[in-house]
Amino acid sequence: MKTLQAASAVPAASPAPVAWAPIALFCLLWSSAFAAAKIALRDCPPLTLLTARFFIAAALMIGLAWMTGGLRPLRWRQWGMLAALGVLNNAVYLGLSWTGMMTVSSAFAAVIVSTNPLVIGALAGPLLGERVGWRKVAGLCLGLVGVALVLRSRLTAGHEDLQGTLLVVAALVALVAGTLLYKRHTPASNIWLATGLQSLFGGIALLPFAWVYEAHLPVAYTASLFWSMAYMIVAVSIGGFGLWFLILARSSATAASALHFMMPPLGLLFGWLVLAEPVAVMDLVGIGPIAVGIWMATRPPRPAR
Repeated sequence: MKTLQAASAVPAASPAPVAWAPIALFCLLWSSAFAAAKIALRDCPPLTLLTARFFIAAALMIGLAWMTGGLRPLRWRQWGMLAALGVLNNAVYLGLSWTGMMTVSSAFAAVIVSTNPLVIGALAGPLLGERVGWRKVAGLCLGLVGVALVLRSRLTAGHEDLQGTLLVVAALVALVAGTLLYKRHTPASNIWLATGLQSLFGGIALLPFAWVYEAHLPVAYTASLFWSMAYMIVAVSIGGFGLWFLILARSSATAASALHFMMPPLGLLFGWLVLAEPVAVMDLVGIGPIAVGIWMATRPPRPAR
């Protein structure tokens, strides 16, 4: 009895503080990747560009795994899981989205892909057995309304191409599938090794398609191509993942996802600021429900008293 009383007298451990600054920087890097990709696509075909990016990033991240002592033997199941994740999250997702960005704006692509937390929230209940409360349902409905407004505004005004839009939507489906697969079967290995191997498998999967469909297309080796590629590899692939590991070390993954609502407006901002892409009034009207919906769907539940 004394032990129970003593235990009850000990105050519950307070939750870890949320690392807001690294999360905000991560959101900035992730959102800016669309504008950087659009710049690089002016000088290089998408599949060729991605294949080169994947192989370079894989070499650098596997090197980081070696430097941190993370090069350890993997089981066959781990190899297969990393290969599947690399194909879905890298080859299919980025291959489709970057091909779609040949005919749609970077801001529009960023808004579509940024709805990933909404789709994950809708599927987490039936596929992962997660509890879906009223706040998440309301957030999903708000997000869908905002997406419908942005799609209608962009397509009816003739700002975006329908085929490119469908490619970006298909890329979103691949990203959702890869995220759900990772949630169900998280590979147990060094994070740099796992990420580097996923990038390597993504490059291997894209290489034959780049060779068949883009070998005859010209590549302009310009300074903008070099700097945008360097930014996507160092800042987005390596810096973004490094920030994410720092975030998870300081706060929970659920709390970390709470700032995903920043992604859609940041995507519009970078498209307008870097590429002078037009932003219509209805884009801003639609962004509001999307941002609020993502915030509601990813907001961590209040701890029980």
